[in-house]
Amino acid sequence: MFLKLLVLFTIVPLIELALLIEVGQKIGLTNTIVLVILTGFLGAALARSQGFEIIQRIQSELSQGQLPADSLIHGAFILAGAILLLTPGIITDILGFTLLIPLTRSLLKAYLKKYFTEKINSGQIQANYKVED
Repeated sequence: MFLKLLVLFTIVPLIELALLIEVGQKIGLTNTIVLVILTGFLGAALARSQGFEIIQRIQSELSQGQLPADSLIHGAFILAGAILLLTPGIITDILGFTLLIPLTRSLLKAYLKKYFTEKINSGQIQANYKVED
């Protein structure tokens, strides 16, 4: 776990910084800054609109007595995508936009469901839950 956190908080930002320097040398400092600000605003706008859509879907499913599990997963992806887009960098922007695109979000959700189902079935993850009425 320590190694993963080390990579996340040190190596990824260093790679992002190196990429921003490369882009800055290719397109210029001002254009790079505008690009970073533009992706932040665009990401925030996309996350806001899709976030409101997911909130409405969750409310609708709850009012029909359904558990909004899939909608909650989509909401978590949208939140993560928005955070990544607000973080300056090229890799984080690509990942952030990927999480805001409904098609790629659905593909990622299906992959994660399969991954966690396999982990639960193999006993690597214990799923202890109790449903109360």
